[in-house]
Amino acid sequence: MRGGIAVVTSGFPRRSETFLLNELLALDARGALAAVFATKPGDGGPLHPGCRRLLRRVEVLPGGSPSAQAASLLERLGARRVAGVHGYFAHRPAAVAAHAARRLGVPFGFSVHARDARKVAPPVLAARARRAACVIACNRDVAAELARVGAPSRLLPHGVDTHRFRPRPEPRGVPLRLLAVGRLVEKKGFETLIEAAARLTIPFQLRIVGEGPRRARLARAIAAAGLAERVTLAGPSTHADLPTEYARAHVVVVPSVPDRIGDRDGLPNVVLEALASGRVVVASDVGDVASAVLPGRTGVLVPPGDAQALAGALELLARRPDWWERLGRQGRVHVEGRFELARCTERLGRVLERVYA
Repeated sequence: MRGGIAVVTSGFPRRSETFLLNELLALDARGALAAVFATKPGDGGPLHPGCRRLLRRVEVLPGGSPSAQAASLLERLGARRVAGVHGYFAHRPAAVAAHAARRLGVPFGFSVHARDARKVAPPVLAARARRAACVIACNRDVAAELARVGAPSRLLPHGVDTHRFRPRPEPRGVPLRLLAVGRLVEKKGFETLIEAAARLTIPFQLRIVGEGPRRARLARAIAAAGLAERVTLAGPSTHADLPTEYARAHVVVVPSVPDRIGDRDGLPNVVLEALASGRVVVASDVGDVASAVLPGRTGVLVPPGDAQALAGALELLARRPDWWERLGRQGRVHVEGRFELARCTERLGRVLERVYA
């Protein structure tokens, strides 16, 4: 491949977008990454391991229209040669990539994840996909959404680092330990989780790891339910700390729901991290969660927003530790076979190198 790939992403770095970090690092290791441009600054705060290796290469474009940002990209690229421009999200990053690639006379493509597809009008998304050299869908849910608007795509799931996230001994002689991880936003469904926790008749402790705009609202819900002694809002964490969080838990809960504007999770990072850690997952059946949480094999699925069903699943698991341990073992095997990071990034790297050769 003559030159490398110039990648355009949204804010960088973001703790919730570990998939982007992993795949950029993999492209960099292959020598395929020419440059990284962000359409806006990242979220600041603690960084995931490996992030600093990329920060020196990330250039934040000044604000403006996609066309104006593309012009700034070309100016910053200077004499560096690129084989293609890849947008890492279907909305503004893909638009900037398309403008820049046209001016450079090289192909462009883009990756689609979840909400980004819903930020683009369907006719615009379909037209953009038809002009692209490749469209990568990271889960079956968004691939189906693209197909509905006539946008062809190739399914290439994100992976999980099975060395960082690995099975560790479960805590013994303590109440049921529940863990939830994610941004404190509506679609993560943490209000439903708190309601379900209030229904539990078993001893338990729940940690909710993450940060976001609904923290105060969740704190009020915890206090109103009388759960202040049993539910902890633990704040944000990085991949340096999360393996320990999973090791301290018996069950990982992913109570995602569609939010009021129709946004929903595709396949959240926490699902793969928990399964790789050998922990059973109780999750809402939304997006593409069912590709990893296989009912009765790697976890339990419940209807989204159904606090009673969620509480019932947790009560059942609490009485069957032999079952949750078996599901955890099988979850690890499933992740190793389908979502192992090195294999996933190798497939992505090969596809992008062929497209932009």
